[in-house]
Amino acid sequence: MMMQKTFDFFVPYNRFMNEQGQLEQALPAWSRDQKRLLQAYETMVLIRNFDQKAVALQRTGKMGTYPSILGQEAIGVAIGQSMRKDDVLIPYYRDLPAQYLRGVRLVETLLYWGGDERGSCYQQCPEDLPNCVPIATQMCHAAGVATAFKIRGEKRAAVVTCGDGATSKGDFLESLNVAGVWQLPMVIVVNNNQWAISTPRKVQSASQTIAQKAIGAGISGIQVDGNDYFAITDAVQNALEKAHAGKGATLIEALSYRLGDHTTADDATRYRSKEELKAGWEREPVQRLRQYLVTQNLWSEDKEKALQAKSADIIETVVQEYFNTPPEPPESMFDHLFADMPATLVEQRIEAKSLAGYTDNQPGSHH
Repeated sequence: MMMQKTFDFFVPYNRFMNEQGQLEQALPAWSRDQKRLLQAYETMVLIRNFDQKAVALQRTGKMGTYPSILGQEAIGVAIGQSMRKDDVLIPYYRDLPAQYLRGVRLVETLLYWGGDERGSCYQQCPEDLPNCVPIATQMCHAAGVATAFKIRGEKRAAVVTCGDGATSKGDFLESLNVAGVWQLPMVIVVNNNQWAISTPRKVQSASQTIAQKAIGAGISGIQVDGNDYFAITDAVQNALEKAHAGKGATLIEALSYRLGDHTTADDATRYRSKEELKAGWEREPVQRLRQYLVTQNLWSEDKEKALQAKSADIIETVVQEYFNTPPEPPESMFDHLFADMPATLVEQRIEAKSLAGYTDNQPGSHH
């Protein structure tokens, strides 16, 4: 039987810097911006320290379940630094560094994970979507946002993120498909941190890479070292330039490692080995970037001590603001659900207020 080859497929992989912070290839021109490099490192350190504090707040009963971003800081920083102000971020629950750089205040993050919906009402980036906890549903939202940009003729991009587990969902594949068919200005960043709760990457998908899932949708796919700040930033920037120019979507698979538990409701020691975790710490992004900055005479022990002290002060101030924020009234659980609240919920809202000890003389005035 004679068979004819129709297509050859190729998935590129890129990294600039190895685990020791040493360059393996020449850096792109944008990397000469020393202010940007220092902002990246300082943000990664601040967010890592904040992340540790958030876990402690949950452990002491002062906050709800929280998903750590430990070991995945470079991905969010790359996204946050690269996006234009008028782009829209459609995040999942492990995007704290990107959200912070976009303008989400750390106290808003604590309020959100503390169960206060005001934590989803971002004062400085109101068009960015709130955290998406259901797996992969945010992909469809991103496709909708990107479609709106295209219809309006706006040179804006929708940047959406997810974990490796989300790539097995129909929402993910359907959104990729429409992004390809409609040439949407969409950037999809998959944080492949090797674990979808207790399911390892090797049994999540039989495909050799996640990036190759872009091929079936007819869009660009690239795999990068997600612990290499330069590699992930370069990929996101290139994808955004392409989207802004009206040349379609890009799927970026960022290889990282989840150094913490899936969330504070998880215990990763039950399903992964100490040896694997130790190897993950040897590849983590913060120390890698610091080592590079030291070799370029951009960082020192004194600067590190000053940064740690500054971060501690910032975090303490944020935590106190969180503690001092008066709680929302019970009936707020009904607010912000509908443009026009159904009569049944109006009745329930009145009942909630009466149970709290006061009445609503103007039901419906809240919306």
